[in-house]
Amino acid sequence: MTIEIELLEIWWVKALGIFLLGLLVYGVAHKLVAKLKEKASKTKNLFDDAVVGALEKPLNNGVLLFTLMATFHVIEKHFELAVLPLSFKTLGLPFAGLFAWFVLRLIRIRENQILKGHVETKSDQTTISIIFKLLRLMVVILTALVVFQTLGISISGVIAFGGVGGAAVAFAAKDLLANFFGGLMIFLDKPFKVGDWVRSPDQNVEGTVEHIGWRMTRIRTFDKRPLYVPNSVFAQVSIENPQRMTHRRIYETIGVRYSDFSQIEAICKHIEDMLKEHQDIDESQTLMVNFNRFADSSLEFFIYCFTHTTHWQTFHRIKQDILVDVGSIILQQGAEIAFPSQSVFVESVPPADINPVR
Repeated sequence: MTIEIELLEIWWVKALGIFLLGLLVYGVAHKLVAKLKEKASKTKNLFDDAVVGALEKPLNNGVLLFTLMATFHVIEKHFELAVLPLSFKTLGLPFAGLFAWFVLRLIRIRENQILKGHVETKSDQTTISIIFKLLRLMVVILTALVVFQTLGISISGVIAFGGVGGAAVAFAAKDLLANFFGGLMIFLDKPFKVGDWVRSPDQNVEGTVEHIGWRMTRIRTFDKRPLYVPNSVFAQVSIENPQRMTHRRIYETIGVRYSDFSQIEAICKHIEDMLKEHQDIDESQTLMVNFNRFADSSLEFFIYCFTHTTHWQTFHRIKQDILVDVGSIILQQGAEIAFPSQSVFVESVPPADINPVR
């Protein structure tokens, strides 16, 4: 008994014992998390999977961290050092950091579950993204406040310092702040969301939105190149969102020969009837087929109508069918589609007098 007490009083034995005990707790925690993950995977609710998945790394690393801190405290006490005194601060700061890490991991895992469609939601990806970004920002701010309070730093002093230095920081980082508030306006106004096809008539910007960040938005152009646009740009230019159109328009001008003037009215009438009977044309929208003008080398009429679909490829297939039918109707009426041409008319000239009077 006396020998055991003497051994416990030896500093390196005590440090080794604490270290081995910590490793044992680490192994138990690792197996416990593995068991919890196995049980969570058998349930239909994905939230428990997210909690266990978020807990794994902070718990394991937290056990190792506190083991090292306790071991170092023994060494520190033996050599009469004061590098890391064991107190509320030294325990509170790592605990706050580990808890914040757990919450941030939980938010990220839950966000991925929703974005990948594993959890049903009525919100779009852009709304989901901004909600989880705000949650992460709140966790970081609250953790920072806890750390300041634990270290004895006055929160009111930090806020006052922020007020004094805010103007200088805002001036130095005005572009960064402009992009931040530009991104905030995108999230609030929702002119577009991830997956939308957007274009700007003011800038050379056109493509599919892939990601909306706080500083910039990534757009994939139609030639598959990534285009990174600072969010402040969207506050200064007009943005068109063709993805939200309700219909697609067919607006074409077609010309026939001047010699087919007698058939022009019948051609327009037959084309209009064809469009009204076409299943892909929305008759409730404006539908017009009218002779429009006497052009330089043709009699021009226009077709104006809307398709039900907004899908780009389907629209062009429908447009092709319409134009082919229009050409067939023109030919059925004995007319022909005109092409640029010129006709030269030479008036007859009286013959010259071969015996002029002198």
